[in-house]
Amino acid sequence: MTLVVVGSIALDTVETPTACRENVLGGSAVYFSYAASFFAPVHVVGAVGEDWQADFSRMLSERNVDLSGVRQIPGGKTFRWRGKYHANMNDRETLEVHLNVLEQFDPVLPDSYRGCQWLFLGNASPAVQLRVLEQVRAPRLVVADTMDLWINIQHDELRELLRRIDGLVLNDSEARLLADDDNLVRAGRAVQAMGPRFVVIKKGEHGAMLFGERETYVLPAYPTAEVVDPTGAGDSFAGGLLGWLAMQGELTAATWKQALACGVVVASFVVEDFSLDRLRGLTRADIDRRLDEYRRMVTY
Repeated sequence: MTLVVVGSIALDTVETPTACRENVLGGSAVYFSYAASFFAPVHVVGAVGEDWQADFSRMLSERNVDLSGVRQIPGGKTFRWRGKYHANMNDRETLEVHLNVLEQFDPVLPDSYRGCQWLFLGNASPAVQLRVLEQVRAPRLVVADTMDLWINIQHDELRELLRRIDGLVLNDSEARLLADDDNLVRAGRAVQAMGPRFVVIKKGEHGAMLFGERETYVLPAYPTAEVVDPTGAGDSFAGGLLGWLAMQGELTAATWKQALACGVVVASFVVEDFSLDRLRGLTRADIDRRLDEYRRMVTY
C-alpha cells in the first residue's frame, strides 16, 4: 500500500482576473500528496530551500504525508513559479520561473521508500524520472506525468521512460504533440503503443479519458460553478486517482473507473480556492458525498 511521489515543491504566485496570491504552497508533489492522503498514506521525495516554512511541513504532516524524503538545501531557495490566468480560467501564461534548488536536484529515495508498491513520478525531466526508477525494487504500479517541454527537448529520454512505466498522465495538447496526431483517441492509443499499459488524458473542464489495455473510459468534469484557481488541478487529479488505487489495493476494471471518478472529484474541489485552501477544510466524508452526487450525474 506504500505510495511514493517524487516531484516539485514550490512557492507559487498566482494571478487571476479577480485576485492575486503570492508565495502560496504549490508544486506537483504537494498537490498530489495532499489529494492522495485522503485515501492512503503518502511519502514525498523533493527539495526545498531555506525559505521553506515550518508551517508548510506541519500542514502536510497533519494529512499523514511523510516528508522524510524531502531535502532542505543549505543556502538554497525553493522552486518558484508565477503565472497569470485569463478570463476564461483555462488559458494561462507563465510570467516567471525560478528553478532554484530544482536546478541541481537529483532525487535520492530513503531506504524505506525503495520497496514502495505505488510510485508517481511527478512532472520532471525524463532523465531524472529514469534515475528514480533505478532506485525502486519491485513497484506494483509506476505512473509518470510529463509536459510539452520534455516532449520537445528530451524526446528520446521520454520514449525510454515510456517503455519502463505502467501509466502516463498528460493533458490533451501534450498527447497530441507526443503522438503527432490531432485526433485525441488516435493520440491516446499511439502514446499507449509507445510502452505504457494505460494512458490518462486530462481535458480540463471537459474531464478525462483513460486508455486501458482492453477498454477506454471517458468521464466528464464535475460541474464546478466557481473556479477560483485551477493551479494544481491536474496533480490533484493524479493524487486522487492513485490514492484510490492504493487504498483498494487492486487493479480491476471497477477500481479503475472508481479511481478515475475520484480524481475528477478531488480536482473539482481544488479549483474552488487558491493553493490547498479548499482541501484543508475538506473531510473524506465531503469527498464521498460529492462522489455520490457525481455518480448520479453520470449514470443513466
